[in-house]
Amino acid sequence: MRLYLIFIFQSSIMTQEIFNYLLYAWIAVGIIVFPFLLKKTAPYGRHTSDSWGPMIPNQIGWMLMEGFAPLFISFWFWSGSLQKTNASYFFYSLYISHYIYRSYIFPFRTNTTGKKIPLVITGSAIGFNICNTFIIGYFLGNIGGNFSDEYFFSPQFIIGFVVFVTGVIINVKSDNMLIALRKPGETGYKIPTGFLFKYISCPNLFGEMIEWFGFALMIGSVAAYSFPLWTIVNLLPRALDHHKWYLQKFADYPKERKALVPFIL
Repeated sequence: MRLYLIFIFQSSIMTQEIFNYLLYAWIAVGIIVFPFLLKKTAPYGRHTSDSWGPMIPNQIGWMLMEGFAPLFISFWFWSGSLQKTNASYFFYSLYISHYIYRSYIFPFRTNTTGKKIPLVITGSAIGFNICNTFIIGYFLGNIGGNFSDEYFFSPQFIIGFVVFVTGVIINVKSDNMLIALRKPGETGYKIPTGFLFKYISCPNLFGEMIEWFGFALMIGSVAAYSFPLWTIVNLLPRALDHHKWYLQKFADYPKERKALVPFIL
């Protein structure tokens, strides 16, 4: 019965035309909320504030925020009617691997025991992942991304994959350096140095943007490009807030550093 309802929903209600309307609406929402996010500092991490309502432990919050993504994209991908190929499996695997790491590994690598995050931030992140996994998962499961094996040798795939891997390396290496700054039992902040920290305050966020741009480049669809767009919407304001915080917190913070993009921003 459940599979029958899924089939009815996807074949009779969710036409590609309706999906496209939802996709462009999702992109429009990102563009609309971006100016507001630039003006309002999200109250988590170093910017945490209990004035935003109930708080929950930081690690649990991270698991809840990111942990729904592998489940939801799996539902949309595997229930999709499109024939799966090695390429579609590959794209699905990249997405789900990132979020499994972010949900169930990364939170326990950070030395944030005792810190909390507002429940409203966790809820908004869950909402984002519900929408984002629908767009990416439904597209891969029902519309596109099912290229033949020859596509793995195409310039678009190769360039996109190189960009994706570059972003992952920058993101993970930068996160590792930030984690290493804090010794066991320490809760304060220090000035990170070395690698891309020489040029920008937030290479971890910069790397994640590059990562999802490479992902979109590999797939080459508007649905895929909506993800790096939303990544910029979410992370660019975050990077600017971090940079401003560093400058206010540390009198000796390198003034030549930019916030997110070396030599530019």
